[in-house]
Amino acid sequence: MSTATASKQECIQNCQECQTTCANKLTSHCLVEGGKHVEQTHVKLMLDCIAACSACVDFMSRNSDHHAQYCQACAEICKACADSCEKVGGMDECVECCRKCHESCSAMAA
Repeated sequence: MSTATASKQECIQNCQECQTTCANKLTSHCLVEGGKHVEQTHVKLMLDCIAACSACVDFMSRNSDHHAQYCQACAEICKACADSCEKVGGMDECVECCRKCHESCSAMAA
């Protein structure tokens, strides 16, 4: 397996983990906690992150020539989501997976 293929596989896995973790945290933690966890800006960022990760998985899985553009957008969204989750607090799992996804998507976009 080439380094590029290995990197793409790792990025796909990171995006899938981020998508699943954020969706789970949003529904099982944020909606239960309420308050700043359900503020519009935070919830929208989490939904954007979930959607961006899903799109990246789709584009990379089918070896689209346009996956780098999606990875660039996903990297930016994941960074913003990680920052928001960190600010809200109690969301370390989301912060960690979003930062990991940001790093791998940034590498794919380069």
